[in-house]
Amino acid sequence: MRRLARRALLSCLPLAAGAVGARADNAVYPAAPVTLMVPFSAGGAADISARLLATHAPRHLPAPGAVIQVENRGGASGALGTLAVSRARPDGQTLLLARVAPNAILPATDPRTPYAWEDFTMLGLLEESPFIICVRADAPWDRLADLIGALREHPGRLAFATSGAATLLDLGVRHLFIGAGLPIDAGLARPFRGGGEAVRALVDGEVQFTGTSLSEVLPALRRGQLRGLAVATSERLRMLPAVPTAREADVPSLAAITGWSGLFAPPNLAEAPARAWAAALAALRTDAAWQDAVRAAGSIPRLLGPEETRAYLRAQVALYREIGRRLGLV
Repeated sequence: MRRLARRALLSCLPLAAGAVGARADNAVYPAAPVTLMVPFSAGGAADISARLLATHAPRHLPAPGAVIQVENRGGASGALGTLAVSRARPDGQTLLLARVAPNAILPATDPRTPYAWEDFTMLGLLEESPFIICVRADAPWDRLADLIGALREHPGRLAFATSGAATLLDLGVRHLFIGAGLPIDAGLARPFRGGGEAVRALVDGEVQFTGTSLSEVLPALRRGQLRGLAVATSERLRMLPAVPTAREADVPSLAAITGWSGLFAPPNLAEAPARAWAAALAALRTDAAWQDAVRAAGSIPRLLGPEETRAYLRAQVALYREIGRRLGLV
């Protein structure tokens, strides 16, 4: 009888183990907090976008009480944090707040970039943030033409804040120089660890101007600390009706420059998190709270699916490769 009981017990063990494995495989995603990597320091446009997503997306994920934890890992124009995600496990527990600099500009202009633009699972585009040229509110330049005139008269003496070489803040300003008929070193680049620090440097008077995503400078513009000289949009923004468009400021080529955020994952993302995020991002299309928060931060919601995002990024890489050629960077 004991042998029969033992055999019966042993025969049940594989079934029990299989049941446990099935439960683990079917665990509702995410089973643990998700790390959302921001490849820049806190306080900038990328950080703002990530924290808005971390606040609003969890209610659309399958797991009740889902948690998204933002991790800032800046350095090398965003390449360090981006590279970390490209090497992470594809289980959906580590995601990337993708940005134009590390995901489009660097792969397009620097062959040393340790990843290719397509080396990610692209879950979707989230938003775009218009590029804007700003000076301090007490600066002597009321129009972009005035600033360009000062750069022409005193080449290399006026400093502008960037978040590193080959970032939107650097390449966008140099693109402005070319469009205005100035040399690419018409201004003195002062690098900072992120867009937030770059804006603070302008407010504090460490530099004379900057070009950056609207979401990074909007609070300072609203407080009257900064003045916008031109925004790279086709029409004036309702929130900044006094700021001319790039075309109105006689630099229409600047309109090609824009900031954006996307949600990317490591290559070969597992099916369960891919499905979960496809549904979550689709739900954000009708999530008024997230959309209102994005607009209030100075960005424009633009949710694209995975294939649309891949096509969008391919076009961005082509754009910055061409700009890089014109600037002599590639």
